[in-house]
Amino acid sequence: MTLAESRGAIIISADSRQIYRRFDIGTAKPGSDDRARVPHRGIDVIDPSERYSAALWAESARRWIDDAHAEGVTPLIVGGTGFYLRALSEPFFEAPVLDPVRRAALERAWTTTSTEDLRRWCTNLDPERAHLGRTQLIRSVETALLTGERLSDLHRSHARPPLIAARYLVVDPGVRLAARIEQRYDAMTAAGWVEEVAVLAREVDESAPAWKASGYQVMREVVSGRVSARDARERVIIETRQYAKRQRTWFRHQLDSTATTRLDPDDSAADSLVNDWWDGRRDA
Repeated sequence: MTLAESRGAIIISADSRQIYRRFDIGTAKPGSDDRARVPHRGIDVIDPSERYSAALWAESARRWIDDAHAEGVTPLIVGGTGFYLRALSEPFFEAPVLDPVRRAALERAWTTTSTEDLRRWCTNLDPERAHLGRTQLIRSVETALLTGERLSDLHRSHARPPLIAARYLVVDPGVRLAARIEQRYDAMTAAGWVEEVAVLAREVDESAPAWKASGYQVMREVVSGRVSARDARERVIIETRQYAKRQRTWFRHQLDSTATTRLDPDDSAADSLVNDWWDGRRDA
């Protein structure tokens, strides 16, 4: 926010849950004050029941970027959804068509397979992708089983030229992240997260994709009385830490290291380093 405001930039959200309207507190969506200070794109794009994809987001993001450039404004893309960033900078290759009957049989099997078991499958079949989330693990294992080829290999052999030349700033407080996650949860509940979910639970179908946002299923159990506030706090914090670990792994392995600057936000020189990054002086 400070960088965008000081440089007259707009912020494009690369967050796969902030696109959903009404799911505000649990997604840490920027509030009206922030959006009044800095123009935002990629917030409140679709209704909770609609489905969205990285490809659709990238298509919209390219339009927002073009609009910003036409206005003489620099876009600052902010968010941790790696597949969104990948879809924008490196267009998806043409994925192989999987046999629908065999794939349906596998999908039935996955319903009773834990994420950790899926991760073990992926470690054996396509180890480069074993750090990813459940959906990506399923896709990796299905591709290996049904085509005999690794998805990671297919990405390389069918790679397309980048659409944009991106530079990355990875902001990570290191060991202090655990405490920040706890503080973030407490701030969300104090802001009325449970009350938000209580309203959404009455008005949004339980099958809506927006419910997949981290913590929302646990909050629904709080609202229904199946989980205590104390247990919910522990579960959501653990879930968030696990997600943060996957994000760190993705950013470490998937971003171009020559175009990536890493920053500890508590470093006394953080503001100077951010400005140097913005100006393109990565060696400062």
